[in-house]
Amino acid sequence: MHLLLRNCHVISPAENINGRFDILIVNGVINRMGVIWQHVREVIQYDLAGKIIVPGFFDMHVHFREPGQTHKEDITTGALAAAKGGFTGVMTMPNTTPPIDNAGIVAENAARSKGNIVDVYQSACATAGREGERLADLKSLVEAGVIAITDDGSPIADDKLMKATLEASALLGVPVVQHCEVMSITNGGIMNEGVVSRKLGVKGIPNASEYEIIARDIELTRQTPGAHYHIQHISTKEAVELVRKAKSDGINVTAEACPHHFILDDSAIEKYGTNAKMNPPLRTSEDVNAVLEGIKDGTIEVICTDHAPHSADEKSQPLDKAPFGIVGLETAVGLSYTYLVEKGLITLEDLITKMSVNPRRLLGLKDISLKEGSMANLTILDPNAKWKVDAASFKSKSKNTPFDGWELKCKPVGIVNNLQHMINI
Repeated sequence: MHLLLRNCHVISPAENINGRFDILIVNGVINRMGVIWQHVREVIQYDLAGKIIVPGFFDMHVHFREPGQTHKEDITTGALAAAKGGFTGVMTMPNTTPPIDNAGIVAENAARSKGNIVDVYQSACATAGREGERLADLKSLVEAGVIAITDDGSPIADDKLMKATLEASALLGVPVVQHCEVMSITNGGIMNEGVVSRKLGVKGIPNASEYEIIARDIELTRQTPGAHYHIQHISTKEAVELVRKAKSDGINVTAEACPHHFILDDSAIEKYGTNAKMNPPLRTSEDVNAVLEGIKDGTIEVICTDHAPHSADEKSQPLDKAPFGIVGLETAVGLSYTYLVEKGLITLEDLITKMSVNPRRLLGLKDISLKEGSMANLTILDPNAKWKVDAASFKSKSKNTPFDGWELKCKPVGIVNNLQHMINI
């Protein structure tokens, strides 16, 4: 296949590329970059004037619900949602039914992922059955292709077990990805503990449920040379400060944030109901500002989605019964651009770094190169597009989002990866 992308504005911060090129892709490889005057036979051609090409975006925190919960999402529909949202790669979470805690399930999901335009990488359970009692066979899981270990949806709560998990991280060269929640502090809470929870008369979740376990984990990481500890969906001011301090101390700690946690506060639950119910919960405006500052100053390296699909029936239950989580793959780029770049908090180059470069590096994946001779792995953005979120048109099986109807700027209009392309201009 010959694919010719003309009049491209190419930005690749890691390679210090920021300029205009034509790009000829032959059999998935970038063949030429520059001004291509001559006629190229048997070529599929797109004029991308006004569009930006960047290294393919990567979401390191998604739930594709396979196996066992495919009424919510499966690998195929999740990958379609990722592609539409501008992602060429994702890492799935293992809180499936059964949990992904053995090499056999990893192999089955890998087989289901083959041939996809989106690279679907897997994390796997840190503990057998995600039960938090003993380690899974982490060596065999990594040998099977797993790139991170986590009990996501649940914390690795036991001190000794967490220390052993960090030691495995150092030995196997993969990060420990922690869902930071002290369950005894959460204690059945369904939203942030504060003015709004008291107004609604519902049980709240204090900030301490997040930051107390992070403080413990940072100390354990300090004691474990070579370990890499990664904090999922950070949401509290105290947690951001703990990470900032740990980094200054030279501890190998990294963190991610999701758009809902840096855009919405806990008052959103009054307007959006169960579509604003997630875990960790939406926090106060003070916490939101702390997360934004962490993104700005580099304390938080990664922006991802925690894409958590649920059926309409599940989300239509009362607030105390409905499951936590929202979908995010098809809104993340527009939300992040609108509320970070347009507001001047970070540059577009910063956004590319946090949504493409950093997640791959943290997970030990190869950097994407936008140079001649490299495999084409590209996201195409229209930075000037103004568009409205339409949940009904999502490729995801699930539509649970508080952002339906929101007006956003910057829209993903295509991806190129794995000898395939999806371009809609």
